[in-house]
Amino acid sequence: MFMLDLIIIFLNLLILVIGVLVGLAFLTLLERKVLGYIQLRKGPNKVGFIGIMQPFSDAVKLFSKEQISPIMSNYMSYYMSPIFSLFISLLIWICLPFFTSFLNFTFSVLFFLCISSLGVYTVMVAGWSSNSNYSMLGGLRCVAQTISYEVSLFMILLSFLILIGSLSIFDMVIYQKNIWFLFISIPLCMIWFSSSLAETNRTPFDFAEGESELVSGFNVEYSGGGFALIFMAEYSSILFMSSFFVYVFMGGLFMSFIFFIMILLISFAFIWTRGTLPRFRYDKLMYLTWKGFLPVSLNFLMFFFGLKFLIDILII
Repeated sequence: MFMLDLIIIFLNLLILVIGVLVGLAFLTLLERKVLGYIQLRKGPNKVGFIGIMQPFSDAVKLFSKEQISPIMSNYMSYYMSPIFSLFISLLIWICLPFFTSFLNFTFSVLFFLCISSLGVYTVMVAGWSSNSNYSMLGGLRCVAQTISYEVSLFMILLSFLILIGSLSIFDMVIYQKNIWFLFISIPLCMIWFSSSLAETNRTPFDFAEGESELVSGFNVEYSGGGFALIFMAEYSSILFMSSFFVYVFMGGLFMSFIFFIMILLISFAFIWTRGTLPRFRYDKLMYLTWKGFLPVSLNFLMFFFGLKFLIDILII
């Protein structure tokens, strides 16, 4: 029986990984199409019907290109960091409750915070091990940015954890049966979305890859497969943050088709932001989180403390 459970868990994990990889492949196509229409052009439309096979041709091209390793790089760290980057961005998916015979965590929010904070190390090591000034600067920027925005993310999550009295994402879904958290905390929802952009190094917070300043930043020395793995890790993180947003703020009704439509809409918002907003200045980025997001999220934390106390009194 135990062996059968292990096989089922393995098959679930395999299906999840394949689903995420196919999803991120088509997310890249969606992004290129949307950016194309924003810039009044078509986007990919030659490979297959309306460019539907473009992600697969990109994958073949990237993984068949020559893998260059700079002579001055710290080879093992340089080689392994993209692999760990993708591994961490895929591992984080198992904390989401999918209502199958799956690994359903009681402390899934804690697992999310632990694994998401590990992602910064892969970018830091990728930037440092390349032994290039530009990649080193990109890595340092990413470390400062990710650590700063994780504070506001944690404060927002803490507000809801106090309200539901649990560390499980599944309990969060049950708690939102009658009303979504989106309606009782719109400012927190907007801060969460902005912090998600910063966590995933997306425009307007893409300082780790500041192309106009750092010649593609921390991944400047990567080519072929290494670059593809970093690229895949970024898009996997975007899909995950979109899914997590839906679980935290929009009820996370996984058994309905609406759930996937909502994930698509949040992912579209990531792309829309990239197509319309210019990059922030770096000091403005830090000012925004420490003097803007953090005070608001702390005030909401106090509000949710009071709300929870009031609910407990009314129940008693």
